[in-house]
Amino acid sequence: MLDFFIRYMDLLLPICLLVLGYIIGGMLERRHFRSLKARELRFLVLPAVTFRNMPGHETAKGELVMGSAVISVDYFKRFLAILRNIFGGRVSSYESLVDRARREAILRMKEQASRMGADIIVNMRIETSAIGNAANSRRSVGSVEAIAYGTALVPKRAEISGAASEI
Repeated sequence: MLDFFIRYMDLLLPICLLVLGYIIGGMLERRHFRSLKARELRFLVLPAVTFRNMPGHETAKGELVMGSAVISVDYFKRFLAILRNIFGGRVSSYESLVDRARREAILRMKEQASRMGADIIVNMRIETSAIGNAANSRRSVGSVEAIAYGTALVPKRAEISGAASEI
C-alpha cells in the first residue's frame, strides 16, 4: 500500500490539493458572502451613487473616502480557470472573486464614511486590477484588488441659537 502512494505521489499530491482547495476555499467563500450580505444590510441606509452632487446637500462638507480589498484565488479556482482558458467560455470562478473584492471595497468605503457621519457618498468610482500575474510565468491571476472611492457628504450641523431652542 505504501508502495502505491510512493509510486503515484506525483499524481496524488495535485489531486489532494485540488480537493483540499475545493473544500476549504468553498467554505471560506461562503462565509465571506454571508459576512458581505449582513454588512450590506447594515449600510443600506448610506447610499453610494455615481452622481457628481446631490440636490439638498449643497451645504455639506465633502470628504474623500475609499475602501480597498485584495482577494486571493484558491488552488481549485485557479485549476478551473486554466481549464476554461484551454476550452474557452465564462470563467465563473474568477467572476465570484471579482464580485467579492468589489463588494468588500464598497463596504470598507461605506464604513469609513459612516465613521465620519456622512449621509451619502457621491461620485463613487470602482477600479479593479489583477495582482500577481506578472510575477509567475504562467500569467495566471493570483489575486484581485478592488478600490472604491468617492466623496462623502457630511452635513454641516447648524448652530442652534438660543431663540430657536426655546420653541
